[in-house]
Amino acid sequence: MSEAKGRVSTLNIANLLTLSRLVLVPVFVLALFAEGGHDTLWRAIATALFAVASLTDQVDGWVARRYDLITDFGKIADPLADKALIGAALVGLSLLGELGWWVTIVIAVREIGVTLLRFWVISYGVIPASRGGKAKTLTQIAAIVLFLLPLPAGVVPVRWALLGVALVLTVVTGVDYVFRALRLRAS
Repeated sequence: MSEAKGRVSTLNIANLLTLSRLVLVPVFVLALFAEGGHDTLWRAIATALFAVASLTDQVDGWVARRYDLITDFGKIADPLADKALIGAALVGLSLLGELGWWVTIVIAVREIGVTLLRFWVISYGVIPASRGGKAKTLTQIAAIVLFLLPLPAGVVPVRWALLGVALVLTVVTGVDYVFRALRLRAS
């Protein structure tokens, strides 16, 4: 880390965007379960909240890189905010009976495992999100949006195909993080 980066305030716009994503999680959950979780209007509102929260992930990363606002706090908080949002959506969809619990468990185990790996190596360095991890997150978000929206039955194969891609990326990038963590600790 350069000396200039060392002076970047943790309280910056990129980190505030990350924190806003965390604040949106309970609001999203309330909208998802409003009217029993199957009301078309509330599902559309929940989807919009999920999409806005997801967009903050793209914006905060761009702002942090563009204006040199990258902090260790952001490197940790950003993936945690992603996990909170995606985890809330998956658990919510499973509770509503629209997504099998096995999907939620596979993704949750990977996400918790990667988070624990990050903390395991924190004294050796920070493992930033990889390109594969970002693709995994984007694919998960797209699949979740298709599950959240009240769409016609013809979309069911598309949402399951996209979710299948997300699951493959979830497992593959999880294995990649294990190797990255082991290399970091060994160095």
